[in-house]
Amino acid sequence: MSKLNPQKEDSSFRVVINQNNGNWLFFEHPVQVLQTENHSDVKHLLEVIEEKVAEGFYAAGFLSYEAAPAFDPALTVYECKGFPLLWFGIFKEPDIGPLPSGNPEFHYVSDWEPAMDFSVYQSAINRIKSFIESGDSYQVNYTFRMRSGAVADPWQTFLAVTENNPMPFASYIDTGKHVISSFSPELFFSLDGEHIVTRPMKGTAPRGRFISEDLENARNLYISEKDRAENIMIVDMLRNDLGRIARVNSVEVKDLFRVEKYQSVLQMTSQVSATTDSPVSEIFSALFPCASVTGAPKVRTMEIIKELEKSPRKIYCGSTGYISPNRKAVFSVAIRTLLFDKENNRAEYGTGSGIIWDSDARREYEECLTKAEVIARKSQRFGLIETMRWSPEQGYFLLERHLRRLENSMGYFDFCGDIEKVKQYLFSLAGQFEISPIRVRIEVSRDGRISHTVSPLNKTDKESLLVGIASLPVHSSDRFLFHKTTNRSVFTDAVKACPGFDDILLWNERGEVTETTIGNVVVELEGELFTPAIDCGLLPGTFREELLSRGEIKEAVISVEELRNCNAVYRINSVREWERVVVEGWG
Repeated sequence: MSKLNPQKEDSSFRVVINQNNGNWLFFEHPVQVLQTENHSDVKHLLEVIEEKVAEGFYAAGFLSYEAAPAFDPALTVYECKGFPLLWFGIFKEPDIGPLPSGNPEFHYVSDWEPAMDFSVYQSAINRIKSFIESGDSYQVNYTFRMRSGAVADPWQTFLAVTENNPMPFASYIDTGKHVISSFSPELFFSLDGEHIVTRPMKGTAPRGRFISEDLENARNLYISEKDRAENIMIVDMLRNDLGRIARVNSVEVKDLFRVEKYQSVLQMTSQVSATTDSPVSEIFSALFPCASVTGAPKVRTMEIIKELEKSPRKIYCGSTGYISPNRKAVFSVAIRTLLFDKENNRAEYGTGSGIIWDSDARREYEECLTKAEVIARKSQRFGLIETMRWSPEQGYFLLERHLRRLENSMGYFDFCGDIEKVKQYLFSLAGQFEISPIRVRIEVSRDGRISHTVSPLNKTDKESLLVGIASLPVHSSDRFLFHKTTNRSVFTDAVKACPGFDDILLWNERGEVTETTIGNVVVELEGELFTPAIDCGLLPGTFREELLSRGEIKEAVISVEELRNCNAVYRINSVREWERVVVEGWG
């Protein structure tokens, strides 16, 4: 089926593409839609698209992974019925502006299920290794689908995910029958005049829970022989692919093994560029599909992919993007991409990784699930907060520690703003205070806006606080435990579950003490003072850090059971400093 039909103005056709500069391109009301499910039409339609762009129009849309044989019949793919190999709208000049804010309550895609469990996945990996051993392939990009139903609202889902997981090559395409929500971090190619740039992405590691762990994970990824081998293999393929259309001696490799940070993963990228005067249709013929989503060598490896994968990839591992006048184009590799079927209210999401001889099946499977976290976790708006004490004698207590922690969290979560502006904001605020000690709470939003609340710091007559033990554990992998944010559901839920106490003592999945809902914990054991180690899953409190630096307390792993043997238990924070507690609710 091939269609080249003029379209009436119809809001159901919509393409929204990230410009990666704070603004988005909004393509609506196409003057024409070009689409096909036939390989024989794909190159012709790309040529028609280029003719339209030469007339001053813009083209925006996608090519499915299964379009590959249109450019090279030797490339093998699944048959893909009922989904376009190519879909492009022809538009007048797009609107440009920021993406509107979404409603997180609408981000709801229920019950994601992997299309295969680990045992099936492991069997496929073993088959791939046998192909590698026999010399059929050096690397296979093996993928599977995750599927779900009960899609609340694709557009609101896209807005909500993008707000907390901004990706440089994100795009949203509504074809009327399907919706594509791509949260891609990977550039397929950009074209500006005769300059073409590709940035293949191969090599993945999970984010750390806090800055120092992030840096350690990034370094381990950078020096990983396995990930470097995968990356350089794809770089070499793209050098060869670009060489087919590039001017002599113009292919250049830059930024080898660069590690980039995203909300859920760290990715290794490299850049390959060239000079070319080839039309976009020939660029696709040379490069598509991107080597990073096939493996090497491309022809034989795609045969292996078809044999082992259980379904067509469709838009996943294809490409979304746009072409504009004056020979400009940007296309992404459509990874981290949701496909909604509007008629059946179903969704699917592809995930995968590059498999080489020494790949570990368990690690690869977990990497695939990590890549799916962008859509598996409900998005949540949150701000970063600091609560501190101000007095006329001391000013802000431990101000530099508060600012350092806030700056680390701003960097970790990619919040806009300047820590010096926060400091000046606090100094300006202090000029309004009265003589008595004040409790000051500031909040920084993702876009860098600063707000505050102020309350008097009342004295307490209690000799000790009554503290209960949480009914459920926290999980030490929860990164929000290590940052002070407005996302405090873990703490509020713990308080609600155990009413009647001054505070609640939290513990993790290993039965280790972590903190209370509003402070760190210090215990006295055999005449020494210990505080739970950060790795247990807790906030690095500023007063805690001060005491550690002075050698007054030490870090240790403390089990809940060990509290029975403590001589004393304290709650500490920078507002109240030391408060003795009595722990009840042993269970």
